[in-house]
Amino acid sequence: MSSSNQPSKARGQAKSLEGTVTETVGNVVGSKNWQTSGKKTHAEGEAETKAAETQGYVEGTIDRVTGKIDNVVGAVTGDTTKQTKAAAREEKGKLQQDLNA
Repeated sequence: MSSSNQPSKARGQAKSLEGTVTETVGNVVGSKNWQTSGKKTHAEGEAETKAAETQGYVEGTIDRVTGKIDNVVGAVTGDTTKQTKAAAREEKGKLQQDLNA
């Protein structure tokens, strides 16, 4: 799900770092424009990182809930294959939530 219009942790962190470097260079050379530009770029990067984390957490929640429902359905119907797949999806969702908490 790494479409260019979707938030990306990696892209956000890179942009944040770029902003920090630009601001630091601005501080060293005394350029207010670079300082301001760096702060703005850093903030944009931090916002994108946070948006990507939020999106990942929500996707993890969906997987956990869907997995739990499918697990119950599998248990009620006696479909052990469905239960196994559901448990895996539920665990995947939990991991995704943990990575984005």
